[in-house]
Formats: sequence, C-alpha cells, structure tokens
Amino acid sequence: MNSKFIKFFICLIIPQIAAILGSLATTPNIQGWYSGINKPSFNPPNWIFGPVWTILFVLMGISLYLIWAEKTKINKTSAYLFFYLQLVFNVVWSVLFFGLHNPLYAFVEIIFLWIFILLNIIFFYKINKLAGWLLLPYILWVSFAAFLNYNIWILN
Repeated sequence: MNSKFIKFFICLIIPQIAAILGSLATTPNIQGWYSGINKPSFNPPNWIFGPVWTILFVLMGISLYLIWAEKTKINKTSAYLFFYLQLVFNVVWSVLFFGLHNPLYAFVEIIFLWIFILLNIIFFYKINKLAGWLLLPYILWVSFAAFLNYNIWILN
C-alpha cells in the first residue's frame, strides 16, 4: 500500500478518534439534559451539528496530512503540539458541557480551546499555508459555539 495513502488515512482517523470520544459524552445527553435546558433563539437545530463537525474533523485531518507531508526545515514540533492540544480540549469541552452539564466550566474551557486552535492555525500556516487556511472554518465555528455556550450558561 502507498505510504502517502497510509499517512493520509492516519491523519483522517486521528480527528475522528477525538470526535468519537467527544460523542460519548454528547450523544447520551442530547435528548435528555440538552433538550430540557434554555437555549437562545439563534441555537441551530440539533441535526446541523453532526454534519458540521464531520466536515470540520475531515478538514483537520487533511490539514494534519499537509503538515506531515510537507518537506521543510521548519521544526514541526510546536505545530503538532497545538494540533493535539486543541483536539484534547475539543473532547474535554464535550465532557464539561454535555457530560457534566456545566456550561460555565465549558465556557471557560472553550476559550482555551479557541486559543489553541488559533495557535494551531498560526503554526500550521507557517509550514503550509493551505493547512492553516483549512482550519479557518473550525475557529469560526468554535467562535460561534463559544457565543452559544455563553448564552446557554446565562440562560440557565
């Protein structure tokens, strides 16, 4: 099997592992706890979250592959560090918000998630511009999610 294909497949799988871990806290709480809390009028319908997150995790994987495949003298350690930190913080947000039913802690945590995504974008962009740009929809969605999280915390 082609090593480029294997690298690409690994890079697509890594964010999907984070998605699965996050969904373990999220999915069981959508119909129960989440459906019963107060949400702002601009809260998207539940069905939109799955497709959006699927696209974002695929873009993360493609972005990671571009960094891994890039032949450069630039040290990639910080880029990888921020990629994996934002993935961990992504999962932790799901645990705090959905698993522990704590919008306040989740809101504080999503600020750190946003910072790590920004640092991830900056370090990826220095290595491969497209890899950085591919993460732009992610930070925009997390910006919206942070605003939504804040409003849910205030309403509850």
